[in-house]
Amino acid sequence: MTTFEPFEPWVWTVPEKFNIGVACTDAHLGTPAADNIAMIVEDDKLGTSQITFTELAGRTGRFAQLLRNLGVGAGERVLIRLPNCLDYPTAFLGAMKRGAISVPTSTLLTAEEVAYLAQDSTAQVLVTDKAAWPSLKDNLKDAVNLRHVLLSGPGEVLAVDGLNVQDLDTALAAIVECEPSHQTLSTDPAYLVYTSGTTGYPKGVLHAHRALIGRTPASTYWFDFAAEGDRIMHSGKFNWTYVLGSGLMDPLFLGKTVIVHEGKNDADTWPRLIKKHSATIFVGVPTIYRQIVQKSAYTRADVPSLRHCMSAGEHLSDEVLSQWRERFGVDIYEAVGMSEFSYYLCQTISRPIRPGSAGFPQPGHNIQLLDPDTLQPVAAGEEGMICVPSDDPGLFLKYWNMPEETDKHVHDGWFFTGDYARYDDEGYIWFLGRKDDIIKSFGYRVSPYEIERVLKSHPSVADCASVGEEIEKDKVLVVAYAIMHPGSTTTADELLAFGREHLAAYKAPKTIYLAQDFPRTKNGKILRREVNPGIATSRSAIR
Repeated sequence: MTTFEPFEPWVWTVPEKFNIGVACTDAHLGTPAADNIAMIVEDDKLGTSQITFTELAGRTGRFAQLLRNLGVGAGERVLIRLPNCLDYPTAFLGAMKRGAISVPTSTLLTAEEVAYLAQDSTAQVLVTDKAAWPSLKDNLKDAVNLRHVLLSGPGEVLAVDGLNVQDLDTALAAIVECEPSHQTLSTDPAYLVYTSGTTGYPKGVLHAHRALIGRTPASTYWFDFAAEGDRIMHSGKFNWTYVLGSGLMDPLFLGKTVIVHEGKNDADTWPRLIKKHSATIFVGVPTIYRQIVQKSAYTRADVPSLRHCMSAGEHLSDEVLSQWRERFGVDIYEAVGMSEFSYYLCQTISRPIRPGSAGFPQPGHNIQLLDPDTLQPVAAGEEGMICVPSDDPGLFLKYWNMPEETDKHVHDGWFFTGDYARYDDEGYIWFLGRKDDIIKSFGYRVSPYEIERVLKSHPSVADCASVGEEIEKDKVLVVAYAIMHPGSTTTADELLAFGREHLAAYKAPKTIYLAQDFPRTKNGKILRREVNPGIATSRSAIR
């Protein structure tokens, strides 16, 4: 058994008054970071744009004043539907400086979906771009609280009866004097994110301003921030909680530079931009890392500034980690999180990466694996539900307009995540996923993540998903679906043999399906419940 030095004790310091918008902008005025670049946006169509912390403080202050002038009060919702651009932090942070609640949404959503979120959140203001506005404007009749629309970017301002539609830049330019930012309590609501719901409708997750304080263990242990000069290249979109935290709030809070991209991308996009902007930290999802090592020719010599890489959203395969290390000479540190709590488990530079493990709970987060029936901790090696103390500063406030759902998950002093994991004897945590994801086959309990990790190590497999397939009543087989790399000649039979070679007999898939793609969420995560033989192009089964 390996012993590690214990993590330094974590002491929470949560002030009574705290505002995320102020902490990420105004707090840097009068400091060495004031004139540093806060954000760089590389847009395929519009070119490169950037903004300093001083400029961002001024622009977000004017946005907050604009909301005041429009009669938007503290606690009112501001729906944001924008691509990656400088107007995103302007609106997201500026709304919070007013004391309003930011509601970030994806540009992948349909007009009907945006209308539903506007209606559910009862937003008074919609901030979107002129390119999207024509498809949105005729679908907002049910959003009866919506009063104002602020349009970003180039294009025409199209009026709509009953709505105050303005050009955002013009409206901000007209602001000549700003009142001080709203004095929010750290427990006041700050932003509302929507996640997939069990009812078929998105579920609103409301976070307080203290959430940024609650993220500081991630900033300390998952990131590897230098004393100064860090530039963070993030491959994601700001609407995702992953990116809002690690690609916007965390770096800006600490005075670091964020670099994002808008437009089409390929495997060369990210190393090219890392090289162009001398990025020191790269944050992405496993698919991005896989594309870079398999489809680009970039090497360590091309990106000498890069020294730390991070991944989340799904498990990173051992093969990609190994190829990345060989090509770029740096590790990729994974984390596990959720909309209600952001990232709380991670691998860290202070301890060796153990492939397949999620690493450790970050100090400050008293994560326990409990038996949900007895509320008692389980022993090492046993699976338990991941539970978070209900007084953790990083935990969400409530589900929006869903008190019964909140009470279902938050009670007895804990937030019950619904995700299961186990600790090993050395304190590493092994993420098993949701109870519904666990495959129960012939009396065995099998984690799909373990199967996927092994199959993804096969050089011909681009992606895969493992599920249980009920072939008759009470008879469930472990099966896997695989997407192969273009040009691969590996057969489903060969993948079956590979699984039998590298997995225990009860875990090895009994059927392999080959597919072209998987049903996915808006953020690219595989929808396991929709993975079925209907998506397969061929199959092979053990006879």
